[in-house]
Amino acid sequence: MASIGRLRVLIVDTVYPAFLAAHYAERPGLDRASYDEQLAALIARRFGTSDVYSYELRRLGHEAIEVIANAGALQRAWLSEHRRGLPLARLADLPTRAGAAAARVFLQRALRAQINAFEPQVIYFQDLWVAPRRELERLRGQGRLVVGQIASAPPGPEVLRGFDLIVTSFPHYVERFRALGVGSEYLPISFDTRLLEEVAVNGERPHPVVFVGGVDRTVHPAGVALLERLCDRVDLEVWGYGAAALPASSPIRDRHRGEAWGLDMYRVLARSRVVVNRHIEAAEGFANNMRLYEATGMGAALVTERAPNLDALFAAEREVATYDGEDELVARIEQLRADENHRRALAAAGHERTLSEHTYERRIAQLAAMLEARLSS
Repeated sequence: MASIGRLRVLIVDTVYPAFLAAHYAERPGLDRASYDEQLAALIARRFGTSDVYSYELRRLGHEAIEVIANAGALQRAWLSEHRRGLPLARLADLPTRAGAAAARVFLQRALRAQINAFEPQVIYFQDLWVAPRRELERLRGQGRLVVGQIASAPPGPEVLRGFDLIVTSFPHYVERFRALGVGSEYLPISFDTRLLEEVAVNGERPHPVVFVGGVDRTVHPAGVALLERLCDRVDLEVWGYGAAALPASSPIRDRHRGEAWGLDMYRVLARSRVVVNRHIEAAEGFANNMRLYEATGMGAALVTERAPNLDALFAAEREVATYDGEDELVARIEQLRADENHRRALAAAGHERTLSEHTYERRIAQLAAMLEARLSS
């Protein structure tokens, strides 16, 4: 198949509202800064995948930009600088039901304007819930390749069928999407190696056992219950969002060290000896999440659930420790704490595997080939 040459890709991402609120609260006046200043400040936090998709695509010679579609102040700055949609933006500030509705429309119009301004061949949605089906069809009608990425519970078939291609790190989703008539490909998550230049990894690891992630019972009921039981059995430290909603009786409250977003999370991982992993229910027993690569990438020893696809990612008991149930998880943690040489060897092997096979440099090259093949056909 002949190459189609340089791709022009717009990556549409979203970030957690709690992160956005904290980010702007800690930086008074940032919401009045220019679009470029606000975007740079958000990207510098390294939340989620940050700008690694566009960064690696550009390194491959393609044109690519990132848009954070749910960042209201950021999108308002873009519209202001391009003299578009300001009356609606002001209405969106009202603390009323009408204001909330206006905010949704305002953000959708801002994204549409950015797409029209950049004129991409490919629109890559990191969040499948951003655009309604009618908007996806409108974009496809313009001849654009509409692609989505998912590693969580999906929207319904009506929305899914609006995509030309859905890329997923859930192996079990691929055939389900294809059965709906939607193109789908498997692509695991990866590690952004730039973090090793931005976060000090100097061997000092004062945190013996750590979990970093969501502790909201309404979002992760089984996972939070496991962590609560774990708190009673090992010296676990917890960072993450959702702790304020936990009942006073939750043992996580005494172990909670605050939220850790982006670079702050990576700094915690870089100072941790053992990191506990657990997956969301939508993973259905498959190894998938970002924590696999975040923890190993920062050189911690990872303890994760046993999974049918894990050996394709990491060698169990040589590169990561595995467990099946609470008792085995406690046993694995105790083994690693009792034998520092073993912990170091496991962590080093996991780190080496991540840096050799699970980097975005490799993954985005694979993604670019997928996109090129779709455009060519």
